[in-house]
Amino acid sequence: MTTPTPSSAASQRIADILAERILAGDLAPGARIKQDELAVELDTSRIPVRDALRMLEARGLVVMRPNAGARVASMTMRDLEISYEIRERIEPLLLAESMPRLTEADFADLKAVMERNEQVTDVDEAIALGREFHWITYRRHEAPLLAQMVERVWDTTQSYRRAFLTKTLPSGDRTHDVEHQLLFDAIIKGEIETAQAVLVMHIRRTRIALQRSGKTNAAKP
Repeated sequence: MTTPTPSSAASQRIADILAERILAGDLAPGARIKQDELAVELDTSRIPVRDALRMLEARGLVVMRPNAGARVASMTMRDLEISYEIRERIEPLLLAESMPRLTEADFADLKAVMERNEQVTDVDEAIALGREFHWITYRRHEAPLLAQMVERVWDTTQSYRRAFLTKTLPSGDRTHDVEHQLLFDAIIKGEIETAQAVLVMHIRRTRIALQRSGKTNAAKP
């Protein structure tokens, strides 16, 4: 096992800090990341900052351009549509990989998250609970490459889900709770194809809502 060097450990720490800020919405899509200021803030040199940015670029969270510096990655509406189409195809595969090995403890965890999610009104908490719910359904997978693909798509679209939920959550629409319940019921019964169909419906509904929201915003002066 390779022992991390102080330099690689510092880069990973910085990458984790920046990723948290991006996923929390503190750094919005398109925001410039000033390496000098970040190095001063974190009391480090520019080298681990630059390495951290490369790590985040590999995760799809940051874009680096020659002579233009680093910015938080942004997506066009078409990028977002494609990302959700990818989710519709790969997440059912990951679910099928995981479901046969899910345990009673996993079912209890799913139930607990569902109950918490039914009461949530905070957008960031709703995002976190949504991720937790779906990841519990995937946690027994034996397909790490597939899991990495799913996590990447989740991360790169999270800012847009947050913006969407900020508008929709206060309206009281709890359709996602119903969909989670349907998915949970299929999972505990071991009905893989039914669970996959519910999951596709759940992801597709969000994609269509995001598309409509984007078109509405584009039509505004």
